[in-house]
Order: sequence, then C-alpha cells, then structure tokens
Amino acid sequence: MIQFMNVFGIWLAAFFTISIFSFLYKDNPFYKFSEQVFVGLSAAYWLVYIIYSIMIPNLFAKLIADFSGNAILLIPATLGVMMLMRLHPRTQWLSRFPIAIMIGTTAGISMLRYMKSDILEQVTATMINPFAAPDTAGVIGNLLLIIGTITGVFFFYFSKKQDGIFKVPSKIGIYFLMISFGATFGYTVMARISLLIGRLEFLLKDWLHIIQ
Repeated sequence: MIQFMNVFGIWLAAFFTISIFSFLYKDNPFYKFSEQVFVGLSAAYWLVYIIYSIMIPNLFAKLIADFSGNAILLIPATLGVMMLMRLHPRTQWLSRFPIAIMIGTTAGISMLRYMKSDILEQVTATMINPFAAPDTAGVIGNLLLIIGTITGVFFFYFSKKQDGIFKVPSKIGIYFLMISFGATFGYTVMARISLLIGRLEFLLKDWLHIIQ
C-alpha cells in the first residue's frame, strides 16, 4: 500500500507539473485546473497552519490556562471575529475597523523597519574610510560604493536642471543603477532557473527514471 501511494504521488506530481508547463503553449483546461488546485491547497494549508500554529497556542491555550491573566487576548480575538463579518453583506461594515487597525499598525511598523534598514543603515554603510581596507580590492570596492551611492542619489535630484557639469554625476549614477537593476534581474532569473531545473530533475529522475 505504501509503495502504491508513493508511485501514485509521483504520477500525480508529474501530471500537475506538466499541466503547469502546458501554459507555455497556450492557456488550456489542464493549466486552469492545476492552478486552481494549487491556490486551493495553499489556502487550506495556511488556514490549518494559522489555526494549529498560531491561534491554538497563542490564544486558546493561554485563555484556558489562565483566563484572568490573559483576558487582554480577547481584544485581538474580537477583532478577528469582526473581520470575518465581511462575509455577510449586512455586517461587512464591522470588518473595516480591524482592517484599518491592521493596515495602520503594519504601515507604522514597516516604516520604522525600513527607515532603519533601507535608510539609516545604508547611509551609515557609506560613511567609511575607503582607504582603511586591508587590500586594493577592498579600497576599490569602498570607492565604488561611495561613488555609486552619491551619484545614484544625485540622479534623482530634480530641483536643478541636470546639464553641463551636473550631467556628469547623473550619467554615472545611471550606470550604477543599471548595473544594480541588471544584477537584481539576473539573480531573479537564476532563482527561477533553479526551480525549473528542480522540476525537470523530478520528471527525468523520479518519474521517468531516465537519469540517475
């Protein structure tokens, strides 16, 4: 029975993999079916994960263990129930309050986090002595970091027309930005290709046994 389930699982995975790849030819019912199954399984997985890994240990278990000491947890529980009121047309207005609180809180936390990681730490990283590196490659890297940061920021300075001598740092900033965007795009392509290689390896090795 276990052997049958393993073989059945491999054939099922191969079917869904080929169905997804069939979109490269054109949109078809097999692709739509596989896409909907994937979305449904993902939603069901995260629902079960949230219930058993978040709600039960962080809400129900604590309320059962010490209700008086953890009564404040009823506030987020109530907000969660109010968010579910969106499913009913007459009570969907109640869901606006928890959604507004969630969006506002997330925006405030994200602003502080990105302020620290994307602004303060990056500005601090450029305030270095470029010649303090132990080797020539380190010195060149520090100089490129400083020049790229300054010229990249200068490119977005629109208060003065960038012509004449002011056009030079703006042009250098464009080169640094294009290199940065190209490296980011290349990294994304490499990640997608690694996923493709994994699926092809599954089809040729685990399913068809063509390769070892």
